[in-house]
Amino acid sequence: MISTTRPSGRPFPADFLWGSATASYQVEGAAQEGGRGPSIWDTFSRTPGKVLNGDTGDVAVDHYHRLEQDVAIMADLGLEAYRFSVAWPRIQPTGTGEPNAEGLAFYAELVDRLVAAGIKPVVTLYHWDLPQALEDAGGWTNRRTAYHFEEYARIVARALGDKVHLWTTLNEPWCSSFLGYGSGVHAPGVQDAAAALAAVHHLNLAHGLAARAVREELGAGTPVSVTLNLHVTRAATDAPEDVDAKDQIDMIANEVFVGPMLRGAYPERVFADTASISDWSFVQDGDLEIIHQPLTVLGVNYYSTGRVRRGTPPKGDGTPGPDGHRSSEVSAWVGADRVEWLPQPGPHTAMGWNIEPQGLVDLLLELHERFPGLPLAVTENGAAFYDTVTEDGRVHDADRVAYLHDHIDAVGEAMDKGVDVGGYFVWSLFDNFEWAYGYDRRFGVVHVDYDTQVRTVKDSGRWYRELVRTRVIPTQESAATL
Repeated sequence: MISTTRPSGRPFPADFLWGSATASYQVEGAAQEGGRGPSIWDTFSRTPGKVLNGDTGDVAVDHYHRLEQDVAIMADLGLEAYRFSVAWPRIQPTGTGEPNAEGLAFYAELVDRLVAAGIKPVVTLYHWDLPQALEDAGGWTNRRTAYHFEEYARIVARALGDKVHLWTTLNEPWCSSFLGYGSGVHAPGVQDAAAALAAVHHLNLAHGLAARAVREELGAGTPVSVTLNLHVTRAATDAPEDVDAKDQIDMIANEVFVGPMLRGAYPERVFADTASISDWSFVQDGDLEIIHQPLTVLGVNYYSTGRVRRGTPPKGDGTPGPDGHRSSEVSAWVGADRVEWLPQPGPHTAMGWNIEPQGLVDLLLELHERFPGLPLAVTENGAAFYDTVTEDGRVHDADRVAYLHDHIDAVGEAMDKGVDVGGYFVWSLFDNFEWAYGYDRRFGVVHVDYDTQVRTVKDSGRWYRELVRTRVIPTQESAATL
């Protein structure tokens, strides 16, 4: 059993927002119901060999049909906010054209149920389920996709309006671009370094267009964010070549999004490191002004850390790599073909990710120092383990409790050092479809029996409920008795 390494009992402010998060394709199911069109994840998951065990999100955890039950679970847990994503193909089945009334009605009902339960809706407009028809026209490598996304954002903003507490444009565009178009281990499964860079820019452009559109529809003061999975990478040694390798990874992991979104410019090193791959001619006059929109809050997703040195990485074989992502014969690290990722010491989660709460402290502090005045929220943090329901009818997930205990304490430590962190969203509310790993890994604080769809609140969920109720970090040991 993993033990906590940080003390219990840390209090949090009364206005700190406690929530949980999911994504549409991972939980909704009803893939061919309600007028929904196919997404790239429908296509990808049905392609043999792409997803572990051939799993798909066709049914997932059937959230589409279980809104009443699932919102009741959220209320029982005391959640103050629920971060969910809207499925673009449920709103516009082909990614363009008139909106699908049934799709809009589903999300309107979800928002109304949340508001009635006293839970703030946090809406993510894009969590990776691009309409397949748009991918057939080039997907995120096609500039037009960003403008289609702008129109989709307008439709959703008009439909859900000011009932939404916070609008998030994109979730983890690094994964959408580099895993989807670079290494190909995520949908749409393209392996093309130049395509990945084009996708980066068009996702950045889509963010700016959507942020502007939501505010044009709902008012200039409408709260808007973006969620980034900023990698915390460390050099293996202090040798200049290893430090330079770390800096190179930072460029393609973080700065390619942080630069244009928060500073209005790409770092020159990004262009230099990728000059043999792309001339970046897809960046047009005026794009960076569009991308550089004011943010109400920056969403930060954090799970683990990485370690690199200057060297030649081995070819990936589809297994989890030391960079924390599923490996491929083609690297996700475009332009960094002389950077080697090293295994991290344990303990590890079922994803093979190392557990290092200090990395979250370091990340939050760095963002605070670089972008003073920009509020932050931890929009995803959690751990996958192989959970089972025991004879007493409970799920005793002590390792996840320890993980959450230490990482939430890490958030508190960062706040003590002056970082403006306004909320924390545990990933995930439910066990669900974990992308290329199918249903093998479980992240939820609520267990789901995939055969019966029975939900069981795990010890981690009970522990989290007590945290939200008291606003004080409970002991790890208390979880089994709550």
